[in-house]
Amino acid sequence: MKNLRQFMSFAAVARNSSFAAAARELGLAPSSVAKSVARLESELGVRLFHRTTRAVRLTAEGDALFARCARVLEEIDSLELSAARLPEAPSGTLRVGAPIGYGTRKIVPVINRLLSAYPQLNVDIRLTDERVNLVTEGLDAVVRIGALDDSGLVARRIDQQHLVLCASPGYLSANGTPKSVAEVEQRPVILFRMPTNGRERPLEFVVDGRAIQLRPRSRFALSHGDAMVEAVLDGAGIAQVPEHMAERHLRNGTLVELLPECRPAPLPVNVITPGARMMPPRVRVFIDALISRGLGSG
Repeated sequence: MKNLRQFMSFAAVARNSSFAAAARELGLAPSSVAKSVARLESELGVRLFHRTTRAVRLTAEGDALFARCARVLEEIDSLELSAARLPEAPSGTLRVGAPIGYGTRKIVPVINRLLSAYPQLNVDIRLTDERVNLVTEGLDAVVRIGALDDSGLVARRIDQQHLVLCASPGYLSANGTPKSVAEVEQRPVILFRMPTNGRERPLEFVVDGRAIQLRPRSRFALSHGDAMVEAVLDGAGIAQVPEHMAERHLRNGTLVELLPECRPAPLPVNVITPGARMMPPRVRVFIDALISRGLGSG
């Protein structure tokens, strides 16, 4: 028997002319969408799409069916919007993943306000710099910094993260202040060892409008940003760290930013969810809170 999901999958493919794009829209795996459409074609006894390696387009029968089912699906969407307006307080356990430093400074304060506003809401937040899999870990949302792969999950930009090159006044007094990127390469540099792959992250700069990476030799590598800040405060050398980790020290003068004119482009910060449809209220209020907070300064 034909079911609503088959028609929804068919309509999404027709709108996007792509099984992959339809899967992203619906928050499903591409294979699931393809199977739903194939099952619908089998039950109707007609081919709905012409498929090639480069394109997907409607057959004449598919075009006629899309014109008819689009009206029905619009009515269903209207009913869903009406139901969504009914008051429903967020409840249950919101399970969130986030990087340690960013999560501690930016996400935990948002969570605290949500817990105060919604007495029926519980939160389980996993702070780790390892790359967690949202689906296999059973998480509702993951905050991720940097470029995203095309995973088919739904991403929403909430912030951007600046990187700052800094040193302590004591270190600069003893060793002098580097005036160029080339001079930085000659100094003791504390590097960040990325937990995801064990590699040392290069220093990043923009010089004369061109993005460059520097891979200086280092005697000191750490896999935790806050530990890097402590090492810099102790005069161990120069490091490039997220601004939110250093901003308090930059304000009170215990750290000094170097070469601010060469700051690299900020990294995007996104919140990732399995899909946009049927999003539980606990997830919706979390995302809305991140967006309305206007993150973007760190």
